Amino acid sequence: MLKASLTEIMYVLCGMVCFYTSYMTLKDKENNSKISTALFWLILGFIFTFSKIGLIWGNEKIGVNPTIIGYLILVLCALSALKVVKPGKYQQSTQEFKDKMANKIGNAIFIPAVALALITFLVAQLFKESLGSLVALGIGTLLATILAIVITKGKPKEMVEDGRRLFQMVGPVNILPQLLAALGSVFASAGVGKVIADGISGIIPQGNILAGVVAYCVGMALFTMIMGNGFAAFAVITAGVGVPFVIAQGGNPVVVSALGLTAGFCGTLLTPMAANFNIVPTAILEIKDRKYGVIKYQAPVAILMLIIHILLMYFWAF
Repeated sequence: MLKASLTEIMYVLCGMVCFYTSYMTLKDKENNSKISTALFWLILGFIFTFSKIGLIWGNEKIGVNPTIIGYLILVLCALSALKVVKPGKYQQSTQEFKDKMANKIGNAIFIPAVALALITFLVAQLFKESLGSLVALGIGTLLATILAIVITKGKPKEMVEDGRRLFQMVGPVNILPQLLAALGSVFASAGVGKVIADGISGIIPQGNILAGVVAYCVGMALFTMIMGNGFAAFAVITAGVGVPFVIAQGGNPVVVSALGLTAGFCGTLLTPMAANFNIVPTAILEIKDRKYGVIKYQAPVAILMLIIHILLMYFWAF
């Protein structure tokens, strides 16, 4: 019960960020699309906050009907498709200010980022049964945020405002990971894996282990590029390709599964659909090529890593 309650509290906190973004958008006189933009963040905040709010006190029956949530998501998609969700204008920091703070803080700015990873890992390992990885990530984020304020001597209001700025710069793409994860579950339930297996069975020679490994690793990478999420692709491609063409031929399930998932992550580096990895950084770093800037740098490494995955699976799993 504690795990479910804390997880729901994390979702509620996400909803609070959306509500604050909606409120500040309405106050933005320079945003010509402030009504539609505020509506987008208001709906998203409502979904995060109230979908299963009863879990906070252990009553899973209290919440919003899933059908209503589905219609609200369609509204979000429509607002995004119509391109009426806009970030508005923000006061940019001068280069002089950036240089001054960079010299003042130095490499200490990386401490909160490292602390986030370490705290999340430790909490997840020590309390894996009672809390889970999502709650561990939430705890790590809160503690790392406090640490960042202490190191930079910034004000909480500045943190909230700059967080909102980045949140709105990324825009509707923020919801893409959740939508793609849900789509992966739909594909798995619809039997897409079986369809893929039937199609590949006529291409891969019977008993050819290398061909099966290549099909599995490349399939994971390609489907991850489509889904934007390696976990969503894993269930579909492993069921359709990994099990019948690799594991059934004698491959060690542990090695095959581990390398199969990370092979999918090679595809993550190559797709704009993986918004949290490849679109969000462009907004944070203010890269000119907002769609493919990060991907262009990652592509050679991703392709090399995919080849290495194929070789490792072929030699280690059999």
